[in-house]
Amino acid sequence: MSFEALYEQIVSCRLCPRLVKYRQWVAEHRPPRYRHDTYWAKPLPGFGDPNARLLVIGLAPAAHGGNRTGRMFTGDSSGNTLMRSLHRAGFANLERSERVDDGLVLTDAYLTAVVRCPPPENRPSKDEIDNCIGYLKTELQLLRNVKVVVTLGRIAFQTYLSIVRREGVLNRPSPVFRHGAVYRLEGELYRRHLPALIASYHPSRQNTNTGRLTQGMLDRVFLDARMLCG
Repeated sequence: MSFEALYEQIVSCRLCPRLVKYRQWVAEHRPPRYRHDTYWAKPLPGFGDPNARLLVIGLAPAAHGGNRTGRMFTGDSSGNTLMRSLHRAGFANLERSERVDDGLVLTDAYLTAVVRCPPPENRPSKDEIDNCIGYLKTELQLLRNVKVVVTLGRIAFQTYLSIVRREGVLNRPSPVFRHGAVYRLEGELYRRHLPALIASYHPSRQNTNTGRLTQGMLDRVFLDARMLCG
């Protein structure tokens, strides 16, 4: 499958009735600050450099972020926090991710998510994750140069490792989620050596407003990723 074919498959997906209903409800009940915006309100493919050595996996599009703008990690505070760190590590040309025509270019990095529609309360069900996991598997097959995977949040961390266990070989005890932990994995996935894995808290407003994740902490994650990419 090509990236273009995968894009079309993702955008037309209607496998999860709850998520289809919710993404459309959000678009119809937008807050006053976005009353003049036309919402994307469809599943989101990943975006970035198809030759990337860095893969970043988040949880899901934000209801008024990616679900509004039509691009992953775009149009909300989480996307801007992430983009500042990617910019400082040399993976992005801009420090902000505001809209699809803002001129943002990712170099050597690709962004994706476990679930492609915004889930209510940011909590996808197990069935919804299972419905979406095939898209992430296909991206992992298409992105042939990845040397480092950064997972944003525990669900992304666990989902990625579940793919490794089902589809590949992991020659060590399972890594444990801990922010900033760097794992040099031994084994194979889709006949390629496993990338290094870095665990990170998700740059959600809940984490950044409480100080659980600071900009400096996230900067460190992506500076480590840059070093591991070479």
